[in-house]
Amino acid sequence: MIGISWVALGANSAGNQLLPAQLTTSLLVGTLVPAMALIVLAGRRLALRRAAFGVLGTSGRLHVRLVWLFSLIAAIPTLLVVIFASLLFQSGVEFWFSDNSRGMLENANSLARGYYTDKLRDVGNESVAMAGDLRDYLGQAPITSQDFAEGYSWQVINRKLNESAILERGSDGTLRTAAIVDPNQNGQRQRVTPDQLRKLDGGEPVVVNASAERIEAVTPVDRTRGIYLYVARTSDALALNQWKRAQSVLRAYDVLTGRARALQLRFNLALLVISLALVGLAVWVALRFADRQVAPLVELVSAARNVGSGNFAMRVAVGSGTDEVGMLARAFNRMTSQLETQTQALVKANAQLEVRRAFIEAVLESITAGILSIDRDGHIRLMNSSAQKLLLDSGVPSPVATPLADVAPQLAQFIAGGEVNGIVHLAKGGELLTLAVKATADRNGHVITLEDITRQLLDQRRAAWSDVARRIAHEIKNPLTPIQLATERLKRRYGRQIETDPELFEELTATIIRQVGALRRMVDEFSSFARLPKPVFRTEDANDLVRQALFLQEVAHSAIDFSFEGAPLMPFEADRHQFGQAMTNVLKNAVEAVEQRAQSEDIDFRGRIDIALGGDQQSITVMVTDNGIGLPADKERIVEPYMTTREKGTGLGLAIVNKIVEEHGGEMTFAAAARGGTCVSMRFARRPLEAGGNADFAEALIGRASR
Repeated sequence: MIGISWVALGANSAGNQLLPAQLTTSLLVGTLVPAMALIVLAGRRLALRRAAFGVLGTSGRLHVRLVWLFSLIAAIPTLLVVIFASLLFQSGVEFWFSDNSRGMLENANSLARGYYTDKLRDVGNESVAMAGDLRDYLGQAPITSQDFAEGYSWQVINRKLNESAILERGSDGTLRTAAIVDPNQNGQRQRVTPDQLRKLDGGEPVVVNASAERIEAVTPVDRTRGIYLYVARTSDALALNQWKRAQSVLRAYDVLTGRARALQLRFNLALLVISLALVGLAVWVALRFADRQVAPLVELVSAARNVGSGNFAMRVAVGSGTDEVGMLARAFNRMTSQLETQTQALVKANAQLEVRRAFIEAVLESITAGILSIDRDGHIRLMNSSAQKLLLDSGVPSPVATPLADVAPQLAQFIAGGEVNGIVHLAKGGELLTLAVKATADRNGHVITLEDITRQLLDQRRAAWSDVARRIAHEIKNPLTPIQLATERLKRRYGRQIETDPELFEELTATIIRQVGALRRMVDEFSSFARLPKPVFRTEDANDLVRQALFLQEVAHSAIDFSFEGAPLMPFEADRHQFGQAMTNVLKNAVEAVEQRAQSEDIDFRGRIDIALGGDQQSITVMVTDNGIGLPADKERIVEPYMTTREKGTGLGLAIVNKIVEEHGGEMTFAAAARGGTCVSMRFARRPLEAGGNADFAEALIGRASR
């Protein structure tokens, strides 16, 4: 077949003519079939030799079967694919390199060239016609007249030109622009080159140039006076690209046509080599596979089925030989023995795990503290009944496999922050719960312990404020009664004996009695506040609340300059009375700080207090800045009860303010002001119940109660 192919190809070697598709396919298949047969026969001979000289020493029947089977599986599809690919390739080559295909490419090239040439000719004709019209315009009106300008502009628009200029050559040979229509206002660009002028002076009626951006034409209007017309139209880049592409494709087609016969022979030769390689690979795989096979595996298959059904005590008979069957049988027996041992161990382990699980569940259910277990992704794996009572409403099913962030976002934030111990406030059923949380991390997630300390904190708060009330009653209320009794006795005893200004004596004693009563009522009100009433949250406007507190101070202290900088904020939830009380206490402290500095400063000192209101989507911030005496040395203890720097102060004002701010889910900070005073910043949560309050105040109360 190789010889026949050589003769057939030599007889059809005239020039660059393509070989017929039927001839090349027939030669390819005629050569491929005997070549595959020779490879299969060689594989069979090799299989017999390997079986005869191998470990088994058999006749090699299994090897021969596998070689024959693998050869058929590889050869038949390969032969069909080769026939189809050869015919498809030959048909494609004949189609693309036929006279009709070349004619289509040449026609496309001619069409693109003609279309682009027509565009150039059209611009040239438009420029010549426009030059004639302009000569008539110049005969009727000067170039500087309004009529000429309107006619000139009309010519540019009517002839669909994008740019035009009338150029006049001076005595020194340079061109100047006499009139121009240029929407881009590019007056510095050189529109007419010296080469174009030489062509026009040589007698050419018009000179046309083209680029990817525009088509330009220059034509004389008056040769004797040296007046020329320049016009330009935006180039059809698509037409130019198509023309150039058609030329490039035609040149590439000519080169490829000369190589078509060589490509045809190379493709068929590649098909022949690849097909023989596939068949050779199949024979090699068959030999390798046959080497791994041994005598019939019926017994092993039956035993494997029994093991698959659950009978791990199944064993197969093991011969005394060292062949593959014996090795496989022994390996099979070891496998079933290990499976039986492991199965028994797993059954025992599962029984122990079940007992331990029942014990752990019983222990967890008996614990009053809430227990949670979450995995690395934050999903709940375990929750005892105490945790369900703390976190869920009654009737809600167990949230196992639910993200913790959907059940308790505050706990999810606590875990995400990497904290181990802390206090978390949780809103449930309109109430704010305080939970002592302890988290323990392991490689599988976290174990969280929850303890409800809401009642404990409430009792401690009540005890702390009761102590405050007792101190107030001891320090203030006890002296009030003697003062009132003494004043009343003075009024009765000496009221009639006073002869000089008896009305003044009467008014002064009445004032003392009245102010003592006012002090008594004030102490009673403060004692009632010491019982820690829960704030009643309603939607309020921060600007209005701050202005109301500021108005009272402005009226009472006209010697101090007050300023307020508000901000357009969204409404926030607050207790109106407590917010006003906090603002009043802070402003009062600022006023007292300014007055103390005024006493020690020059007479020209002027006190000033600035209030700024800001915030974001989660909170609002009120900043009160004064130019008073500034912060004390131990500013860290400034919010503790009974901590004061004034002689007559009780040290309860800022402690109450700090309590109110924390009840509103915020915090209060102090800093030194730039002009020597103090800057107090109070941040309030827009939705205190969702924010969960602040845990620092609760921890401080616990510490004070324990001390």
